[in-house]
Amino acid sequence: MITRASFCPGEGLYPCDGLCREARLTARPAMVYLKPDLQFFAKEGPGGEKTEEPTGKRLKDARDDGNVAKSQEINQAFTLLALFLLIRYLIGWLGQNFRNLFVTVYEDMPYTIQMYDGKMPVKTIGVLVNQALLEVLMIAAPFMIAGFVIGFVVNLVQVKWHVSTKPMQPKLSKLNPISGMKKIFSLDKLFELAKSIGKIAMIGLVVFFYMRGREESIFLLYDMPLRQGLAAMFDIIVNLGIRIALLYMIIAAADYIYQKHKWHEEMKMTKQEVKDEYKNQEGDPQIKSKQKARMMEASRRRMMSALPQADVVITNPTHYAVALRYEQEHFRAPIVIAKGTDHLAEKIKETAREHDIEIVEDKPLARMLYANVPIGAEIPAELYEAVANVLAFVYKIKGKI
Repeated sequence: MITRASFCPGEGLYPCDGLCREARLTARPAMVYLKPDLQFFAKEGPGGEKTEEPTGKRLKDARDDGNVAKSQEINQAFTLLALFLLIRYLIGWLGQNFRNLFVTVYEDMPYTIQMYDGKMPVKTIGVLVNQALLEVLMIAAPFMIAGFVIGFVVNLVQVKWHVSTKPMQPKLSKLNPISGMKKIFSLDKLFELAKSIGKIAMIGLVVFFYMRGREESIFLLYDMPLRQGLAAMFDIIVNLGIRIALLYMIIAAADYIYQKHKWHEEMKMTKQEVKDEYKNQEGDPQIKSKQKARMMEASRRRMMSALPQADVVITNPTHYAVALRYEQEHFRAPIVIAKGTDHLAEKIKETAREHDIEIVEDKPLARMLYANVPIGAEIPAELYEAVANVLAFVYKIKGKI
């Protein structure tokens, strides 16, 4: 039996018996599933997620700061390859210079010292030392020049020519021990460690496969004459070095692709950073909008102040109004001194009535003048005849002709 009425939330007002309340109290509560909004957890502002492509200004600033995408592995790979190629093609020349160096150090110097009976003048010692240093420099010169040229050219190809002194400027932040510890245990350092281990492993494999089967040749070095043994040893070292350098170049190419991708991801910007940069470059849009509105208002006031000098106002009649002025002594053709649409057009017509300026309705002419002639400009030759007819009509009404 229905004994009373009850209001059940979500169900509306309906009759309810005594069991209704008990059923609601004992019923198992319904499970409510909420779909998580991941944007709720996203950071806002400059520290938010970097989803926007870097702007030209950000890339230029990074380049000016010396922050560019490049791989040091490429420099090392080309330098290593150049080292072993130079050894291969200059082996005879290097051997002769090494021989001259040994003769100077182990033959000429002892002989000279013995000749002077241990009382060699300082000047003579300087001559011998300079000769030895010159021979060392002659041996090292090709490798130094090759290293400089390769380093310069490789960096030029990677980052183009751009001189920046900012990376050399001292920064106190670099002395922060906390930042230093963070860099040591960062993901980048772990990646570099893994890359180094991988390089060692791959180089080890190259050495293993190259040396496998050449054990007998190596043991035969003990029975060879010195010159022949050195030639065989250098041949093994150079061939192995070139193979390692070629492998290193493959690693360097992969590292360069990774460094470019990593640098591009670091250069990405948050939405807030893009907005802030736009404001800094272009100014606050709200301020610019207000400035534009003030400029338009000032232009409108000047236009309306010149309107009483008009000879005629040509209208659409409701949407367009264009005021023309013509003085034969001063102008080659009539000029537009005011124009507007809708509310401004009504304002122009109202001012024209106040100053007893004729208003002529000509829909096509009003549209053409408004669309093609800016304020202060003469009408084009194509409209001479149409405007002349209007002015003739106005002058006839005014009794000027």
